[in-house]
Amino acid sequence: MTNETPDNDVAAATSKRVPPTANTGAITAMGLDLQEGKTIPRKQVFSWALWDWATQPFNTVLLTFVWVPSFLTSHFFLAADVAAAGRNPDGSYINCDASTVGNAYCDGIGQLAANLGWGITAAGILIALLAPVMGQRADAAGRQKLQLAIFTGLLVLCQFGLFFVDAGQQWFLLGVSLIAIGSVVGEIAGVNYNALLVSVSTKKTVGKVSGLGWGFGYLGGITALAIVVGAILGGLLDGNSASTFRIVALGATIWTILFAIPILLNVPEPPSIGVVKKVNFFRSYVELFKSVMRLWKDTRPTFWFLLASAVYRDGLAAVFTFGSVIAGAVFGFGFTDLVIFGIVLNLVAGLSTILSGRLDDRVGPKPVILFSIGGLIVCTLTVFFGAELGKPLFWVVGIILAMFVGPAQASSRSFLARVTPAGREGEIFGLYATTGRAASWLASLLWGIFIAAAANQILYGILGITLVLATGFVLLVFVRAPERVRT
Repeated sequence: MTNETPDNDVAAATSKRVPPTANTGAITAMGLDLQEGKTIPRKQVFSWALWDWATQPFNTVLLTFVWVPSFLTSHFFLAADVAAAGRNPDGSYINCDASTVGNAYCDGIGQLAANLGWGITAAGILIALLAPVMGQRADAAGRQKLQLAIFTGLLVLCQFGLFFVDAGQQWFLLGVSLIAIGSVVGEIAGVNYNALLVSVSTKKTVGKVSGLGWGFGYLGGITALAIVVGAILGGLLDGNSASTFRIVALGATIWTILFAIPILLNVPEPPSIGVVKKVNFFRSYVELFKSVMRLWKDTRPTFWFLLASAVYRDGLAAVFTFGSVIAGAVFGFGFTDLVIFGIVLNLVAGLSTILSGRLDDRVGPKPVILFSIGGLIVCTLTVFFGAELGKPLFWVVGIILAMFVGPAQASSRSFLARVTPAGREGEIFGLYATTGRAASWLASLLWGIFIAAAANQILYGILGITLVLATGFVLLVFVRAPERVRT
């Protein structure tokens, strides 16, 4: 984006939004009205992208690299005698690899990891039930921004609640519950955030703007993790103290509040065209079923893409949700190791995502997604079969893996934006949440099953993630790609 606005070169003709009826479905299916011909101020584009930055501490700091792997699934939540079974003479803890089967400490850590998977599974089911209906109702009321504000606020409350979770077995359930609920409300907020993409992009810039949002998220994660590293090096935080993780949760809360404000002030609601009927909450499920049937009838590429993404996006989310648990428990990554690892991965992912947005606009989103998922499958299998090589292998593979996750996520959003019928953005992105990260019951369930079947060996959970990614790859191959629009 080198011009004064992101799309000064857009053609002057303005496309008209048409209700997705049987006669117009073929048109709207391949051309979501993205304000073609309209100049969009940079302020709106960057305010929209900043929401990813605002909410990133929950995903990066709390869920992926700090709070969950170094605190919630660690010795802090084991009985004292069980934790002692894994302590080395120097005070550190053993790595729970294949050589430690039957050790009480590793068995306990494995159970914590599996229980985290069950909690995420429950969250995925709730998202699957709520996200599409909430998006549909936002479309009907023309209130995507209001719902965004409400569910972002609930995410803030969940993060603040983590400040009160202390070490001890009695606090584990509260910690898992707040993480799970935060995942639910964060995903529903993301439904409305994604729906606002049409307010800040055109057909020619949707890939670039979508990639910018993901890139901002990763760069926000780098910044948040860098602050944690600075606090560690400055002696303000100690990874061996439970109070450290309470402070981190409080910092994430403040961060989200501050940086979520611009999108609420500067980004306009997408214009309502009155396609979605206003009905009561339970009737919304009937309308949801009708909308799915209408997708099948009028815009089948959207239907098949949602089905394929139901599988592979679940695997994408699981890579970050559980990958750091493997890093800590199997490869011996400590608190500081995970934070530095997170910074490097987010830097790589952020840069690759921003660059892939331009590639998306040139070659289309489907090739980008397939190449990225294929790369992820190779990475996960390399970690499983090469685990004996230890921490250096995980570092190398982790960096390569980070190059694929962001582009796959950003291009998935771009793909859907290109095949979504006009006026149904919130509804379809609600289904997108349902069939992507929301379907975390699948990957998290397989994660727990594989760990349990392998006598609580956490490394085997990665096979469940790989299976989900591979299945999604095959399904996407048969989805018809949207029309490319070159800048």
